[in-house]
Amino acid sequence: MNPFSSGTRLRDMIRAIRACKTAAEERAVVRKECAAIRAAINENDNDYRHRNLAKLMFIHMLGYPTHFGQMECLKLIASPEFPEKRIGYLGLMLLLDERQEVLMLVTNSLKQDLNHTNQYIVGLALCALGNICSAEMARDLAPEVERLLQFRDPNIRKKAALCSIRIIKKVPDLAENFINPATSLLREKHHGVLITGVQLCTDLCKISTEALEHIRKKCTDGLVRTLKDLANSPYSPEYDIAGITDPFLHIRLLKLLRVLGEGNADASDTMNDILAQVATKTESNKVAGNAILYECVQTIMSIEDNGGLRVLAINILGRFLSNRDNNIRYVALNMLMKAVTADAQAVQRHRATIIECVKDSDASIRKRALELVYVLVNETNVKPLAKELIDYLEVSDLDFREDLTAKICSIVAKYSPEKIWYIDQMLKVLSEAGNFVKDEVWYALVVVISNASELHGYTVRALYRAFQTSAEQETLVRVTVWCIGEYGDMLVNNVGMLDIEDPITQVTESDAVDVIEIAIKRHASDLTTKAMALVALLKLSSRFPSCSERIKEIIVQFKGSFVLELQQRAIEFSSIISKHQNIRSTLVERMPVLDEATYIGRRAGSLPGAASTPTAPSFNLPNGVAKPVAPLVDLLDLSSDDAPAPSSSGGGDILQDLLGVDLSPASQQSVAGQASKSGNDVLLDLLSIGSPSAESSSSTVDILSSNSSNKAPVSSSLDGLSSLSLSTKTTSNAAPMMNLLDGFAPSPPTENNGSVYPSVTAFESSSLRLTFNFSKQPGNPQTTVIQATFMNLSSNSYTDFVFQAAVPKFLQLHLDPASSNTLPANGSITQSLKITNSQHGKKSLVMRIRIAYKINGKDTLEEGQVNNFPHGL
Repeated sequence: MNPFSSGTRLRDMIRAIRACKTAAEERAVVRKECAAIRAAINENDNDYRHRNLAKLMFIHMLGYPTHFGQMECLKLIASPEFPEKRIGYLGLMLLLDERQEVLMLVTNSLKQDLNHTNQYIVGLALCALGNICSAEMARDLAPEVERLLQFRDPNIRKKAALCSIRIIKKVPDLAENFINPATSLLREKHHGVLITGVQLCTDLCKISTEALEHIRKKCTDGLVRTLKDLANSPYSPEYDIAGITDPFLHIRLLKLLRVLGEGNADASDTMNDILAQVATKTESNKVAGNAILYECVQTIMSIEDNGGLRVLAINILGRFLSNRDNNIRYVALNMLMKAVTADAQAVQRHRATIIECVKDSDASIRKRALELVYVLVNETNVKPLAKELIDYLEVSDLDFREDLTAKICSIVAKYSPEKIWYIDQMLKVLSEAGNFVKDEVWYALVVVISNASELHGYTVRALYRAFQTSAEQETLVRVTVWCIGEYGDMLVNNVGMLDIEDPITQVTESDAVDVIEIAIKRHASDLTTKAMALVALLKLSSRFPSCSERIKEIIVQFKGSFVLELQQRAIEFSSIISKHQNIRSTLVERMPVLDEATYIGRRAGSLPGAASTPTAPSFNLPNGVAKPVAPLVDLLDLSSDDAPAPSSSGGGDILQDLLGVDLSPASQQSVAGQASKSGNDVLLDLLSIGSPSAESSSSTVDILSSNSSNKAPVSSSLDGLSSLSLSTKTTSNAAPMMNLLDGFAPSPPTENNGSVYPSVTAFESSSLRLTFNFSKQPGNPQTTVIQATFMNLSSNSYTDFVFQAAVPKFLQLHLDPASSNTLPANGSITQSLKITNSQHGKKSLVMRIRIAYKINGKDTLEEGQVNNFPHGL
């Protein structure tokens, strides 16, 4: 006899497959067995049909195709014998699903079996229907299932309830047919029937509002009694698990009560007592008890407010946090995150335990606990919580340190009570995890330091001490370099000593320069740090004259740097130190105080690094490293790769600041008279050029730079000092080189002048005229300030005057309040607008406006679009 004929027993086939050494052998065995089964199917072998289908199910579970045996399932289901039906229905549930059309052929057989006199066959049909029921089958067979909910045998009622859940999910319109039969199951004494009835009622309440109201009104009291009897029931070996009677039924009842009590005060009051009893009497030393307590807590937090119960629930979660099981602690942290919104004060009592969870060895618990701590922080507890987190930062794992650092920085920035505390905490973070601090965070720190004039000396001394022990932290090095460059004289002279400061060894000028030299020569220092260090050295060359030569030697070493940015800075700065000492002190003055509201916004904003956090403006160095732009006009760079060159009037302002001369129109004549004596000499000296040459057809002069042929975008440092470059081009061979200076002389307003623009009439009707006047702030060509003037052309007064404007996404618009909300007859009012064009030089301004007002109590609306903005805005 062929060992793989259709008469092979199932156990023999399984033994043969398990004996295979390779996947190829297994495929060969399966292939032979499938061929034998196909032959038996073609021969319509009734004797071995059930055996063949059993083997097909095993082959299907191994992952091989068995679609050719689907019709055999239907033939076995149609058989009158129970064994064949059992195999047939099992095959139906395994080999078919609700998406296959073959399933439509079995509907009639299912209907017959649901009405069969043999309860076991009825049970088989209910099991199959509950697993593969489609919407069409649900509509056809729902009456039979509804009738079986009242069947005499509890096992059939239980299976009918489970099948009903599938039906109402597939066809929600049938839910109302099952409301009354389902509620009758809630009075069952048999736990198996009762638990399925409770689940059926829960799903009905979620699907049908009518069912929810009916069950809430009719069954809430009964469910409370059932739960009370269950909680107080004596030991029952049939349902006992770890000393608790049927915890599964406990949980199902609590879930249904949660649905009924949510949003309904009366139902919530009804269940308060039993929830308190379950919460207090359930033992928490077993998994089953913890599961019940967790569901009880969820129910308490979901129903209508009861302060005492909420505190009890949060205390249970607090106990969960002390459990050794990581799963229990994790779900407790999740629930506490939700509970914070309901009763933050009760959660605060478990703050110490939550902090311990931040230090847990499990990464998921650490992360969830950190998120919870972040939510718990407020003005009253920020100091102890920040201290705990910073202390843990020293020993935390590297993979967790980035998230921890971000949260600490956000907490300190959001809730700091005073600047000195903010600076202290940020220095601790920079010392421990400076390499994980985002750029936006240290930008904000620099802005805060610049605003705290009374803390400049304290801060630079603290940074100097921190640098001695944490020089490997890149962000700390940057902030230290910046502060020493700005306030190095305060460090040397111990200016602004505070009582809380520890005594510090006298720092000499050479010691301060040592710090910058170490920073610039560190192998790990990146371009940003080295560029900042070069600027700091230039500033110290003016503040520390005795170290000027040493500083020059350090800077000169970078003249041959392969990094163009560093090479250009080194050449320019060494030239300033050697040849331009008369203007050096002016160039390297301290930065003015930065506006916190402009640069970092409210420190109570979102996490540092988030897109919504206002930060100092930044631009990209040649290697893509972002650095904050100084708020000063870039004194030493009048050209850019991305934007048009500043106008002549802007250039005049820059030169006026640079040389300390007055270039206003009123003094133009006197400046012209002095040009040959002072202005031209200074400029020619500054430019390192001789007398004008008529042979130059175009010139691009990089002031104090020998790299004009390969000029890279010049970056500005935090010190307000950038590389000095001036780019101009002449169009005629006869034009002298001194045309380079034309950009500094005042010129009459032109369309592209950059600071003086013609007024435009933005809108005009028979009763109203709107005029725009434009101005720009020096050094900020992207931002335009518009003075809007509204002129009333009628003899009626306009009240409730409102002006609205809309702009495209590449523009940012800020509207100030109007001078008045009443526009008098033949009078005018004004309103300021500020527009920032992120596509400056590429896209022009455009604006949609709407003006609403009342004339004698009657609403009037004017609308229009402004497209006639001057070019260059």
